[in-house]
Amino acid sequence: MCCGLSSRLEPRAPSCQRSLPQMKLLLVGWLLATVWAEAQDYYNLLGVGREATTREIRQAFKKLALTMHPDKKPNDKSAHDAFLKINRAYEVLKDEDLRKKYDKYGEKGLDEQQGGRYESWNYYRYDFGIYDDDLEIITLDRGDFEAAVNSGEIWFVNFYFPRCSHCHQLAPTWREVAKEMDGVIRIGAVNCGDNGHLCRSKGINSYPSLYIYRAGQKPEKYFGDRSKESLLHFSMQFITTTVTELWQGNVFTEIEKAFSSGIGWLITFCSETGDCLESKTRQKLAGMLDGLVRVGWMDCSSKTQLCESFQVTSGATAFFPPGSSLQQQGSVLWLQTLESREIYNQIIHHLPDLQLLTKDTFQSKLAHHRWLVSFTFGENNMASNEHKKLQAMLRNDHIQVGRVDCKADAELCLSLYIQKSCLAVFKGMGVSDFEIHHGKNVLYNIVGFARESVSAHVTTLLPDNFPSDRKEPWLVDFFTPWCPPCRALLPELRKASIQLAGQMRFGTLDCTIHHNLCSMYKIQAYPTTVIFNRSSVHEYEGQHSADGILEFIQDLVSPSVSVLDPESFQKRVKGRAGGEIWAVDFYAPWCGPCQALLPEWRRMARGCQTGGGNMIKYMIKYKNLVAGQVMVGSMDCQKHQSFCQSQGVRAYPEIRLYPQQPSPPDRYMTYNGWNRDAQSLRVWTLSALPRVSVDLTPESFRDQVLSGPDHWVLDFYAPWCGPCQHFAPEFEVLARMIKGEVRSGKLDCQAHHQTCQSAGITAYPTVRFYPHLGTRRCAVECEAVRMRVSTSKSDRKMVGYSLQVGSELLPQAKYLGVLFMSEGQMEREMDRWIGAASALYRKRCDEEGAEPKGKAFRNNKIADKSV
Repeated sequence: MCCGLSSRLEPRAPSCQRSLPQMKLLLVGWLLATVWAEAQDYYNLLGVGREATTREIRQAFKKLALTMHPDKKPNDKSAHDAFLKINRAYEVLKDEDLRKKYDKYGEKGLDEQQGGRYESWNYYRYDFGIYDDDLEIITLDRGDFEAAVNSGEIWFVNFYFPRCSHCHQLAPTWREVAKEMDGVIRIGAVNCGDNGHLCRSKGINSYPSLYIYRAGQKPEKYFGDRSKESLLHFSMQFITTTVTELWQGNVFTEIEKAFSSGIGWLITFCSETGDCLESKTRQKLAGMLDGLVRVGWMDCSSKTQLCESFQVTSGATAFFPPGSSLQQQGSVLWLQTLESREIYNQIIHHLPDLQLLTKDTFQSKLAHHRWLVSFTFGENNMASNEHKKLQAMLRNDHIQVGRVDCKADAELCLSLYIQKSCLAVFKGMGVSDFEIHHGKNVLYNIVGFARESVSAHVTTLLPDNFPSDRKEPWLVDFFTPWCPPCRALLPELRKASIQLAGQMRFGTLDCTIHHNLCSMYKIQAYPTTVIFNRSSVHEYEGQHSADGILEFIQDLVSPSVSVLDPESFQKRVKGRAGGEIWAVDFYAPWCGPCQALLPEWRRMARGCQTGGGNMIKYMIKYKNLVAGQVMVGSMDCQKHQSFCQSQGVRAYPEIRLYPQQPSPPDRYMTYNGWNRDAQSLRVWTLSALPRVSVDLTPESFRDQVLSGPDHWVLDFYAPWCGPCQHFAPEFEVLARMIKGEVRSGKLDCQAHHQTCQSAGITAYPTVRFYPHLGTRRCAVECEAVRMRVSTSKSDRKMVGYSLQVGSELLPQAKYLGVLFMSEGQMEREMDRWIGAASALYRKRCDEEGAEPKGKAFRNNKIADKSV
């Protein structure tokens, strides 16, 4: 997940081997690997730089696809293999997660089973990157979607799928709408073929789906016909800025009020002769200039004398900047065009520059107020003109906007190590507490950055404030602005800094500027994130996300993986207690796949430990996974090479599971799965635990479940069913969670088809809960809980777990919902049903004239949080 040439020098194999004789050939192998890596570099294959955006990567691949596709070279036997290489390069670099892995580990960090297919030439010619060449349409992906739609601007977004014929039919119209509304609202597009997770999270289930997004409001879907006129009419109704009709009774008070607030007026004078702006154009401009300029119109056919007082005798349009007057020559801008975009550009250019900050005022201005400062080197382009809108967009966030001319105040910029034009947020704590913007130089990205930065606790580090003394814990991100994974990590650092406010400080160091500091700490790849805690230094290895960083820091405070040496291995693993299971990762620090496994191993280990005491008893059991019965360790085989060899470890990483006694102490199982993610490892580990559930027969189902005195939860399955096998360990987690309160059983529907059929089972796996309600047994009335089990860990969730008797929800039904929830979801869900569960049980007792007691009373106590 970093940028740097060194990352491409690792071997490609998913496991690593190195014997002592082989190490003699290390230098030769390194040189050969270098030559090989240069030939295979994915960025070179596509002809793009390592800083290329997703859009640039897509455009480069399309050009190559149209010329190198095997359909265009039927007689070239090498065309297929050549195209597979560039297709593989595109598939990796377009995906943020795969690109991060490739940048750090090279091809060896990727799943080599992927990338074996590609589309036809016609697909790349007609379906691929529909809007990549349209400057007015902004193609959004999961990395910038939220920042865009929450920026304060209005977005009209087209969610499309490349193979959707209706999407292609809409494309020409969508381009026309984008040109018509350019500058009024933002027109976006999301390719749901490349961003499936984003589209699913937004509830997109048909294409094309068109939505209006406004910050802080619910998205609004468009349902009308897809003509240009209808789309324009729909989008214009969200431009709610007022256009004022001016007349004798309000014109001077309205103008004076606006001028006193630093806001000018755009007035169009409509007469029987000459031209004035039509109503639609006035409304567009009101939206485009919202917060900067007010828009009004005057009917000169009925208000002739008033128009003459403005020196207007026929249709005309003029911009009156704050403080301007007709008597002051040149202060009023008379516009000679009726086109909204041209008027907007002329007015923006005519508006006063941002407030100038100098070395004499800089420190006092920034001491107690939050500022977004634009540092320039004398340039005055369209981007700097667009920055004039920032003051209006950030007014409600209480962020002032100013500028520094680094040509005039070179000493000031030099003291901050500002070497090129940029924007920075100063957080109201003086000139040393600031953060430089490294994202796109577009308004929605800048506004999102400013809002995040003032709330976060990330500081741009300089040699003067670098935490070399380490008196307090610091997380320092060593990065370069040209590195895409570096830029993607920055907003995640802001999120993490908010969570750890007061506990850890966050800083970023630009290695393109501070070469000496980066060299001092031996930084060779970017980003490199290091945690300094007094004398301890820890390099972060994990997902570039706020959650990943928080998990890593939590692991430093309370390690989830036991670091083993030969002595502790013999004592703790070989001499384990009768009920203990050990999972051990044998690794070498130089091994790329070992490095990739580390964060997943820690994540799996955290799930295997006993949790804190402030979580509700039945909720934490799932998060603890197996209630402390699985111990997780790691062994550094570079440090303890001879010991690893004595244990038969020949390749890294090697993952072993040492089962419960009375198995022989040396007996173990080796993990041979392809996926080394936390979820896959967890399922493998759970499969080694002894079962808690029992196998049922038709007789035991009838006698114990339907007629017995206990609550039961059953898993109806079939041996041939893949999802059933995948779900089996999860069901054992459930069985352990509710042991002592609810009994758990499994029924084989292949062997006992008639029993399952009579129970109404039509799909596998099906989980059902059979509660015992005194003298009554809810069997027929209970609704089945259908479980959707997918091999995709991001898609593994409970589709529904509403379990009812009649119309009343049973408390025990919520046990089933726990399986696929985060801790936060668990606590919120518990709060929702506690009251309802308690009331339901007491109602049942009142109806039957009974007192709460026995197992039912214990269930009620759980609902009341008294356990």
